[in-house]
Amino acid sequence: MQRTSRPRAERRQPPAVPALDAGLRYLALRAHSRLELRRKLERKGYESTEIDAAMARLAELGYLDDAAFARGIVRQRSATRGPRALAAELSAKGIDRAGIADALAGDDPESQLVAATRLAERLYAEKPPPGYREMLNRIGSKLVRRGFSIEVARAACLAVLAGDIDA
Repeated sequence: MQRTSRPRAERRQPPAVPALDAGLRYLALRAHSRLELRRKLERKGYESTEIDAAMARLAELGYLDDAAFARGIVRQRSATRGPRALAAELSAKGIDRAGIADALAGDDPESQLVAATRLAERLYAEKPPPGYREMLNRIGSKLVRRGFSIEVARAACLAVLAGDIDA
C-alpha cells in the first residue's frame, strides 16, 4: 500500500483561534520575548500579517515587553547564574544588546559575589575538596561555567574556605 503525500502547505489547516488569542494564552502561562512569541505563532501556522497585528496589540496592552521580560529573567536566575550566562540566555531569546545591558545593570558585583558564594557553599557541602587548588579546579570552574567571572569565582571559593576554617 503506497501513501500519497501532499505538500506540507496543503496538509496544515489554518488555526481555528485568532493569533491574538493564541498569544494571550502563551503569555498567560509565562512571559515571552517578542522573538519567542513570534516563533511560536509561526509554528502554529499563522500568517505574518496576523502575527504582526497580534503582537502590536499585545505590546499596546502591555502584555509583551522585552525589557520587563529581560529584567524578570535576570531577577529569577541571578541566584544561580552569572551575568555572562544570563546575557547568553537573553540573547538566545531575542533580546538585543541594549536590552541585555539594561537588564543586567541592576546585577551589581556584590550581589554576584553573594550568589556565587551561596552556590559555592552548596557545592562544597556536597563534597569538600581537600585544598584551595582543588576547590578552584572543581567548584571555581563550575562557577565560571555558570557565567560568573573568574575573579568572582575565586573570591567565592576563598570566602567558603575562610568560613570553613573559622568553623
